[in-house]
Amino acid sequence: MSGKRELDQAVRALDDADTLAFGGVGFAGQVLPATEAYRVLEQELREQPEAARKRVERLLKKGTPAGKAYAATLLEAVDPAAGRDAWERLRGDDGEFTTFSGCVMGRTTLGEYAAERLADG
Repeated sequence: MSGKRELDQAVRALDDADTLAFGGVGFAGQVLPATEAYRVLEQELREQPEAARKRVERLLKKGTPAGKAYAATLLEAVDPAAGRDAWERLRGDDGEFTTFSGCVMGRTTLGEYAAERLADG
């Protein structure tokens, strides 16, 4: 289990995230701080679901657009119905963020990203 301080830092990093990436980015495959933070919170959700879920719910309400996307993805992993509900609520959000898939950088709105996730699900 992660320590409280590490969890607090992870949540703050996702609160401020402006980029969404789930793996290494760029030619060097660098792992972004927000991606590391996502992994810390993901592990905590598996080990201490109730406590971590409160943090994720708060992030879903108060985070940046990228932070909200991370939060909905985390919810979806542990509770698909709650994740789908989160994506539904985010569909109308026009906040923008940067995405990375390997070396490919893009830009999207949270609403567009949510619609894609719902279509994939």
